[in-house]
Amino acid sequence: MGLLSLLMQSPVTFLMLAIPLLYSIIFHEIAHGLVASWFGDNTARNSGRLTLNPVAHIDPIGTLMLFFVGFGWAKPVPVNYANLKPTRPGVICVALAGCTMNIFIAMLALLLIQLQIFSASSAFAIILPIVAKINIILAAFNLIPIPPLDGSRVLVEFLPRQMQSSLARIEPYGFFIIIISLYTGILYPVIDVIQNAIYSFIALFLG
Repeated sequence: MGLLSLLMQSPVTFLMLAIPLLYSIIFHEIAHGLVASWFGDNTARNSGRLTLNPVAHIDPIGTLMLFFVGFGWAKPVPVNYANLKPTRPGVICVALAGCTMNIFIAMLALLLIQLQIFSASSAFAIILPIVAKINIILAAFNLIPIPPLDGSRVLVEFLPRQMQSSLARIEPYGFFIIIISLYTGILYPVIDVIQNAIYSFIALFLG
């Protein structure tokens, strides 16, 4: 059942779904900030971005995209990568933290489905598969190596310096590149490949 059809058919269930989906993107950003603090950068903490208060995180366009397209974003947490020690492992771990959080949320949702805690007629039977699916989409989308997505932060750490500079020059146009690539369908096969890899990873734990 799509999110829009769910809104029309069961507004109460949609509102129940809104909270875990909203916090999926919030936890994504908090994970970045927490891992950055573990590696020595407290910029996110000092900016008040490690709070669970959604007001500190919500990006209106990113939230609308989440509910109407299936993936979205919160306001990126500020990270001073120069403060991370050691630098390369710090950058990679910070970059992967948000996606890892989304995969964890998806695993938790799928585990609850597998344990059959909720009856098939309950609202949770509708909500949990959607939460799992969208968190896997969020993780897959953010792992695409196009700036400013998290995958590009990982990629750049393995590139020669000249290629790092080339990738950095793309970043101001990254959002438009992503939108055009989504509109033309170029990115969807890439997202599908990453999603399948995530599902395979989860299957190792849940069977």
